[in-house]
Amino acid sequence: MIDLHTHSRISDGSESPSRVVELAAKVGAKAIALTDHDTLAGIDEAFEAGKRFGVELIPGVEVSCQYNTGTMHMLIYFTSTESAALVNALDELQSSRINRNQEILEIMQRDGLNITMDELIAEGGATGIGKPHFAALLLRKGVVTSIQEAFDRYLEKGQRYYVDKKTFTPEEMIDLALSSKAIPVLAHPLTVDKNPTQLRKIIKGWSKIGLVGIEAQYGRYAPETRSFLEETAKMYDLIATGGSDFHGTYKPDLQVATGRGDLKVDDLVVDRLKAFRDTL
Repeated sequence: MIDLHTHSRISDGSESPSRVVELAAKVGAKAIALTDHDTLAGIDEAFEAGKRFGVELIPGVEVSCQYNTGTMHMLIYFTSTESAALVNALDELQSSRINRNQEILEIMQRDGLNITMDELIAEGGATGIGKPHFAALLLRKGVVTSIQEAFDRYLEKGQRYYVDKKTFTPEEMIDLALSSKAIPVLAHPLTVDKNPTQLRKIIKGWSKIGLVGIEAQYGRYAPETRSFLEETAKMYDLIATGGSDFHGTYKPDLQVATGRGDLKVDDLVVDRLKAFRDTL
């Protein structure tokens, strides 16, 4: 059992990197990837926890990419702070995230919502603030009745408090990952396009420019969706990966390694990723 998609308090999860690793160990996971948004800041702590708990840590990151038909996120595995190009790109994304957060806060305050930067920092940390932390404060102040409602009504694209941030194109991020000897994988593919035919066409195009894998075994996907994505990966010679997308209390239905209880990603996926990395 492995989990190649987890988030910690360093970005928009509720638990520390070491706690994420501990939770993986408790359910018998052999390996996990810490894939916080736009940052590698939690990797060292997670590595040390992995040594203590006997869990292999795959260093990773999740980045948003600009794509015209939907939201596209890329998981990048075997990242390294020694890659100046990757680190510089993540610094750009972090700077944009800080500016985005300030803009969201100003809109909320103009609307009369009593939310302050101090409260956001207390919720998410000085450098890890993201939309889940805004959602948590909206819930705490009685504006919404759940984290999901906060996203649906206020924070998703097209809603009142949605603000764009800096992104790269998929082509740019695939090239950046491969040139950094890291592995680009499409996260939760249905956010790109829910039409099966169109989605396969898009994935085929990205596979031709270097996409290595797609997240087929995703925590919130139904069995038939997972099977469709496994077949899609085979069609285009991609690695079918998987992960829970654990965020702790911000996504309370998803647990490390097991998702909603029916997630089980084969250990061999890590071996396939390592074999590909060795060709870079």
